[in-house]
Amino acid sequence: MALDMASPLRVLIAEDQYLMREGTRRLLADVDGVEVVGVASDYDSVLREARRILPDVVLMDIKMPPTETMEGIEAAHVIKGERPETGILILSQHDDESYVWALLEDGVAGYGYLHKVRVGDVEQLVRAMREVAAGGSILDPRIVRDILAHRSGKRGTPLAELTGAEREVLRLMAEGHSNASIASRLTVSVGTVEKRIASVFSKLNLQEEATVNRRVAAVLVYMRETMPGR
Repeated sequence: MALDMASPLRVLIAEDQYLMREGTRRLLADVDGVEVVGVASDYDSVLREARRILPDVVLMDIKMPPTETMEGIEAAHVIKGERPETGILILSQHDDESYVWALLEDGVAGYGYLHKVRVGDVEQLVRAMREVAAGGSILDPRIVRDILAHRSGKRGTPLAELTGAEREVLRLMAEGHSNASIASRLTVSVGTVEKRIASVFSKLNLQEEATVNRRVAAVLVYMRETMPGR
């Protein structure tokens, strides 16, 4: 179901820390085009409220009661399974990419992951919420930088097949740059950038699928191949 941009973005906030939850709610209350329709503080309440309210997007922490482990990610998968059009935006203080991979292991459409420091940047936060509510994907740039800096060029993985130029294009597109922006930064033509991106997709075996953002999926392949213990 397409998001009606003329209607307010209906947001459910799921956060166990009272100050963070209320601070975010009050911050968003002053934003035109955004309506906080509910709050939740644990796994059970976020599922209950999501089913009752049917929000456009759930703004959620990773660690919530009862176990303070990965309730947010588990709840995200349940909510998406029951109502795929609901956008999920995780706000976390954790930079560990294993959390990101756990969140996005079943697909990237309609999912986002931002560091909690982004809450202070209201414009960026609202853009991210609208992106996931519309079926897009968002990864925090600082997470992306950590991922791309981690054990690059590992042998025996699809990433080992990338050339230096292709790896640089992957780094820039993963940070959110458009093809034109990448071309400008690398001082090459847009056509050259498009060819390198096509080569990255081919080498990483990322097929054209309407429900998958291949630019994000390329980063996820990197994450999977470079996670500790592989």
